[in-house]
Amino acid sequence: MRYNYGLRKLSKRELTMTDELVAVLDQEARPTDAEGKWPERCIKILAESGLLGLTMPADAGGGGAGMRKFAEVTEKIAEHCASTAMIYLMHVCGAQVIAASSSPRRNYLVKQIASGKAVATLAFSEKGSRSHFWAPVSRALRNSRGVVLNCDKSFVTSAGHADYYVVSSGSLDGKTVMDSTLYLIEKNTPGIEWSAAWDGVGLRGNASSAMLIRKCHLDESARLTNEGEGFNSMMEVVLPWFQVGSSAVSIGIAEAAFASSVAHTGSARFEHLNETLASSIPGIRVRLARMRLTLDSARAYLDHTLTRIEKGSADTMLFILGSKAIAAETALTVTDEAMRACGGAAFSRDLSIERNFRDARAASIMAPTTDGLYDFIGKALAGLPLF
Repeated sequence: MRYNYGLRKLSKRELTMTDELVAVLDQEARPTDAEGKWPERCIKILAESGLLGLTMPADAGGGGAGMRKFAEVTEKIAEHCASTAMIYLMHVCGAQVIAASSSPRRNYLVKQIASGKAVATLAFSEKGSRSHFWAPVSRALRNSRGVVLNCDKSFVTSAGHADYYVVSSGSLDGKTVMDSTLYLIEKNTPGIEWSAAWDGVGLRGNASSAMLIRKCHLDESARLTNEGEGFNSMMEVVLPWFQVGSSAVSIGIAEAAFASSVAHTGSARFEHLNETLASSIPGIRVRLARMRLTLDSARAYLDHTLTRIEKGSADTMLFILGSKAIAAETALTVTDEAMRACGGAAFSRDLSIERNFRDARAASIMAPTTDGLYDFIGKALAGLPLF
């Protein structure tokens, strides 16, 4: 299957990160992080702005946007509140699976998302297969109406808050873990339990808790892929959107740290020298230069990846894999440089850099991890099978 990523010129209303939206993200970012709370107010204004439906088909009332616009919006959200950006990223990934599905409920579900009435997310990773999100160890069982699911899902973004959960499970007659099927479980479906509240180092507002699925009965309308074709949907639909969106989140976090560094080092002064930190210390200027060059390199790679996607180039998947690896490592490098450049002001939480520093840690260990991506790319370059 070749997935249509959809490109369309959007109206101003559909495109705009309004001043009101930015103001809410800025107001909520600190308490969201400090309290580890799901940013309900931020998600509400994303819904009101039309951005929850940004990538949904235009004929369903969505924005019909492609990946480039999605990346642009996601990056801007991440600059102001990374937790909200991660929730948005997972929402779009889940929504894309639903939009690509053959479920008889597809049109209704897509319209709910397009109108901002529903938040989606993914529930792929399992305790038994950890960061190998494509390999569920659970297996669906037949019943008289459809299937019964029993799964231990881990790190489910927006756990207990999202309306639609795109859940993977081993297919009914599957021979390997690659034989999987994707299902839709709605928020109040019987058989779902949530573990303790999320308490992460960074991205503290994304409610990334475990989802325990026990004797969850689903009818045929809940199946989002053909039986046994879940892996294909993960690779062809989810992976490109996730990789591009995750890259945008990392770049947005890094841009925020860079902007704070420039502002702080250009305003904080050595009064006895009558100079700013940046004008007085060459090492700080070197750090600013390294940050900017590293960021621009990651941005250029993501832009090149998006161009390959839009052109349907034969080597597109190689760039999709590389985009997240480069952006994740860029965020680590830039936020580390920012912490060093701004010193005690950053370390004491006077600036948002400390939050950026922690939020940036997530992408490199989030499946597919940077190490895993390097391995996949190496296999591809060596002519070896990826799985």
